[in-house]
Amino acid sequence: MADKTLVCRDCGKEFVFTEGEQAFYKEKGFDNEPTRCVDCRRAKKQQNNRRY
Repeated sequence: MADKTLVCRDCGKEFVFTEGEQAFYKEKGFDNEPTRCVDCRRAKKQQNNRRY
């Protein structure tokens, strides 16, 4: 595996999906690559937590 450059679906910024992150995703059984950068994932998680 090699690092992959992906584009965030929310902000359009490029981010790196590292080899280590890919191994983590595979270990956890996740089939899909992330679609959001770290900042947008964090913002989305905070937004979801405020609802409750």
